[in-house]
Amino acid sequence: MAMTMKVYEVNRYGGIRVLRPEGEVTPLKAVEKSSAYPSCQCPRCAPRRGQES
Repeated sequence: MAMTMKVYEVNRYGGIRVLRPEGEVTPLKAVEKSSAYPSCQCPRCAPRRGQES
């Protein structure tokens, strides 16, 4: 089953600019672990990094 997606940006005044017109995309069946955001490396998040499993 395909989905449609349109990519646009909004400036601080509310103006909209289309970056990519609407098009069909196929969702992934399974997301790879490597596509996740990496852990935050800032000192404030250091205690939470140690709690990851």
